[in-house]
Amino acid sequence: MAYMERHGLKRARPAELVPGTLSVITARMDYLPHNAPEGWQTVEFDRLNRNDTGTVSLYARGRDYHKVMRSRLQQLADKLAAHLGPLGHRVFTDSAPVLEAELATRSGQGWRGKHTLVLNREAGSMFFLGEIYVDVALPPTAPVEAHCGSCTACISSCPTQAIVAPYQLDARRCISYLTIEHAGPIAPELRPLMGNRIYGCDDCQLACPWNKFAQVSRLADFDERAGLNGQALADLLDWTEAEFLQRTEGSPIRRIGHERWLRNVAVAAGNALAAGKGGDGLRAALGRRISGQSALVVEHAAWALGQGHGSRGSQ
Repeated sequence: MAYMERHGLKRARPAELVPGTLSVITARMDYLPHNAPEGWQTVEFDRLNRNDTGTVSLYARGRDYHKVMRSRLQQLADKLAAHLGPLGHRVFTDSAPVLEAELATRSGQGWRGKHTLVLNREAGSMFFLGEIYVDVALPPTAPVEAHCGSCTACISSCPTQAIVAPYQLDARRCISYLTIEHAGPIAPELRPLMGNRIYGCDDCQLACPWNKFAQVSRLADFDERAGLNGQALADLLDWTEAEFLQRTEGSPIRRIGHERWLRNVAVAAGNALAAGKGGDGLRAALGRRISGQSALVVEHAAWALGQGHGSRGSQ
């Protein structure tokens, strides 16, 4: 991503990013909603077959994790300062050019899975990472051994084959990148592979055997909000910008903005029509996005309508 590239080697040199840094404390925080059912991975895979509804990545169904984890890291830093004395520090969670996964693996939080995410034997990969850069020399913790063995479930499960080799991810093909970080049009050849994923993608984590050990969050912040996940695509397409902002207040989804939200939903709508789902209601919702919209929204809505050409799918 461009912001990572702009900061160059600061990503790998903590003392250049925050002068005076002598140690980095890493932390992880579980985010699986507390009411996740037994067999939640199967439940989530089933959601992907409900073509005319939108699927939001598990981590984004509750409160914005940036705010939650930053606050808790700051509380931890305050407790350390109370114990150690004056403490120069800065907290991070996916908020600066920090090589979080590398720091986490070097400090023993887990190992790097073949999908490039950090895996932990007791918690799988369903957790956020955060760091506290401090100006105190602390004894380092040792890394742990990798335990992926010959398993390639994450690689074979990726809808767009973005995991091009073990430990190598082509972000340009990753649905999480495309639906969240990418600002422009989504490549037409990738759109049919995205299914009904409208914000993020969990497939590589759902397929990972280690996530049978994923821990549910003890925080209500990550409980699933009503109205974001599993909603009819036709209804999501009709959200005004004001409604989008109101419904995503305090959510990480808000950061992509209304335009990209509609782009993502339009792609999912096209895939639903191609599968014979959504019918006239979905076509009508797409039609309302053809005029008076941004060029980005119009392009994807027109493409979506083309996917249902000649088909009178079921409602």
